[in-house]
Amino acid sequence: MKKDLFKHKPLTAYDAIYEAQKIAYAPLIFQAVRTMRELGVLTQLDDHKAGITSKEIAKNLSLSTYAVDTLLESGLSCGVVNIDEDELYNLSKTGFYLLHDEMTRINMDYNHYICYQGMYKLDEACKTEKPAGLSVFGEQWETLYQALPHLPEKIKNSWYAFDHFYSDAAYPIVLPIIFESKPNTLMDIGANVGKFSILAAQYNPDIRITMVDLHDQLQNAINNVTEAGLSEQIGSLAMDLLEPSQNFPDGIDVYWLSQFLSCFGKDEIISILQRIADVMGEEQHLYILETCWDRQQHEASAYSLINTSLYFTAIASGNSKMYHSDELIDCVNQAGLSVRRIHDNIGICHTLFECGKPGPTQG
Repeated sequence: MKKDLFKHKPLTAYDAIYEAQKIAYAPLIFQAVRTMRELGVLTQLDDHKAGITSKEIAKNLSLSTYAVDTLLESGLSCGVVNIDEDELYNLSKTGFYLLHDEMTRINMDYNHYICYQGMYKLDEACKTEKPAGLSVFGEQWETLYQALPHLPEKIKNSWYAFDHFYSDAAYPIVLPIIFESKPNTLMDIGANVGKFSILAAQYNPDIRITMVDLHDQLQNAINNVTEAGLSEQIGSLAMDLLEPSQNFPDGIDVYWLSQFLSCFGKDEIISILQRIADVMGEEQHLYILETCWDRQQHEASAYSLINTSLYFTAIASGNSKMYHSDELIDCVNQAGLSVRRIHDNIGICHTLFECGKPGPTQG
C-alpha cells in the first residue's frame, strides 16, 4: 500500500462525530444532490453566479418553493451550494464539478442506476458471497454480466458509460506496448462490446483477433465489429470462463485481459490464468489491464476504486473486487506465470501487467 494514501488525520471528538453523521446520511445526500442536478437546480445556480433566491429558482423550474428550499438546504449542508448574507444561493466549487465534470456525472449515474437499490442487500452478499443485490434486476441471473445485455437501456447505458470512460483513456497508451513484440494473433478475453478489438485491428491491419465472452454479451461485440467493417479480421468464441472445463485455443501470440479479472474471485482468477498458461509458449505474452487501488497517484482515485468493490460484492458477482496489485501478482504466480513488466499511470487510473512463462525479468 502506498504510504501517502489514507493517512490518519487526527480529529477532535466533535469533528469525529460530525464525520460519522456525514456517513450516516450519505445515501440521502447522494439522492438530494443528484435530484438537484436532474431537476436543474444546479444549473440555475451556475447560470446566476451573483446569486439567486430559492423563490426565483422555484419559479424558473416550475417547482414548489418547499421542494427547492429542501434541496438547497441539503446542498448547503454538504458544501454543494453557498448562501450569502442576502440569502442568495450560488454554486460552490464542489457543486461546479458535480454539474460539469464528466467523470463525476458518470460515477453518479452508475451508482444510481446500477448500485443504489441493490446495495440494500450488501450485508446478505457479504455473508453468502453471492450478488444478493442483483435481484433488483431479476431473479434469473447469477452475475451482472449475464444480465447486462438484457437490462433496460438507461441502466445498461450507465454501466457502459462507466466502464468505457476509464478504459477509453487507457487503450491508446497500451496499444504500442502490446504491439512491441509484433504479434500476428491476439485473443481479447472478456471482449465486452468489442471496443478494444476494433481499436487493435485499426491500429494494426495485419493482426488477427479472437473475441471471447459470454454468448449473449458477444452478440453486441460481433454487431459492432460488423458495423466497423472488420469481420474478416476479428472473429469470436463464446465461452463461460467460470466453467473450468472451458479451455483456450493455443497458438495465440497475445492474450489480452482488460478490466476483466476484477470481475472474479481469486480462485476463479487463478483458474482462468492457469488455463491461459497451459496454452502459452515462452515467446507469448499475457497483458492484464486493471485498476489497482494501491497504485494510484491520488487518494480520490484510490477512494473511488476501493468503494467500487462494493458494487462487485453486492451486484456483480459476490466475490470479486478492485484488487491490490500484490493480490493480482500472487494470482499470476500461482497460475504458473510471472510478471515481466509493470506499467503504471496508464490513462486515468490503470496499471498494465505484462506476464509470461517464468524466466528472466524484462525491464
